[in-house]
Amino acid sequence: MTLEELADPVQEDVIMHVGYGAVFQNPGNALPDAEVYRNELRLAEMAEPLGFDSIWSVEHHFDDYTMCPDVLQFLAYMAGRTSHVKLGSGVVVLPWHDPIRVAEQVSLLDHVSNGRVILGLGRGLARIEYDGFRLDQNEGRNLFVEYAELVLNALENGYMEGGRFTRQPRREIRPRPARSFKGRTYAAAVSPESMPIMAKLGVGLLVIPQKPWDAVKKDFGVYHKVWREVNGTTPIPKPISGGFCVVDENKDRAEELAMKWIAANYHTVMKHYEMTSPEFGTKKSYEFYSNVGKFIKKTGADAAARDFAMLMPWGTPDQVLEKCAFIRDTIDANGVMFNFSFGGMPYEDAERSIKCFAKYVLPELKKWNTEPLVDPAPIASSAAAR
Repeated sequence: MTLEELADPVQEDVIMHVGYGAVFQNPGNALPDAEVYRNELRLAEMAEPLGFDSIWSVEHHFDDYTMCPDVLQFLAYMAGRTSHVKLGSGVVVLPWHDPIRVAEQVSLLDHVSNGRVILGLGRGLARIEYDGFRLDQNEGRNLFVEYAELVLNALENGYMEGGRFTRQPRREIRPRPARSFKGRTYAAAVSPESMPIMAKLGVGLLVIPQKPWDAVKKDFGVYHKVWREVNGTTPIPKPISGGFCVVDENKDRAEELAMKWIAANYHTVMKHYEMTSPEFGTKKSYEFYSNVGKFIKKTGADAAARDFAMLMPWGTPDQVLEKCAFIRDTIDANGVMFNFSFGGMPYEDAERSIKCFAKYVLPELKKWNTEPLVDPAPIASSAAAR
């Protein structure tokens, strides 16, 4: 398939949103954490000059899997190091936080970045993290739903109050939110049971490819149905798709690097989430994940890692564009967010991949016809103060 066949007719100012993800992995503690941070920050600071539209990271704790315990703090740093890229949390794991602090931190970040925040939320899965925060993972979904409702309402109304778990006395959010988060809030959803929840919350979906695309498409059918039932004619947000990307002009080298390092990344996933443990997927509202553990047990960890790698956008620039087009067409995405440094990949390989993507793939993605991400609408100061 040619580049011309992949692109739709160009419309001015209507382009695919392309984000850069930083994950701060240190598999096996092979490097000093300080060295990981020096390199990952250096790569992240290349994103804006290279033409990426946003910079993202994800919250994780307590091991070498992803060493970004405070994604909003990282994004505040990047706000000061950049001028116009959007700043995405992919995700803030709500059950691990006090919701009123999350609302305050998000409002502050949006003020200091002049409205550049894309808010991504999630509920978390790893036992090491729930146990580390002394939380009952069986309540993970209930905590997520309550905290999400509290945070989203606070960011619109300027105050937080209530909650069965939270019992928050009414308090103002200061600085008061200046811009609405409607249309620029997303949530990670993997299990089918999460789709109605996200639709009822009125948030878009962050998709990290990790199961067959036919199953993802089926999940979206549920999400769209519930959205229309709950939100009526309010437009359904288009999703943003993440992923792990390797791109190289040499086809064989691209495949070698992708299969080595994306597979290595999935081995860190299996380790962090204890996917082969008998306890994986046994907590309340996490039962779906037991199927993942059964699949890995049946196929073996190496085969599961290869399957994961095959879902990702890697290859030559033309191959990556073709895979991006497949993702766009399958879930009607208007944005992608790719990680380029992961699994212990040498930083010189990651940097070469990023630059190759920026030179050959990014300009073509920006020709694709899709709806832009929502620009934040101002909130009247009187409304926020009520």
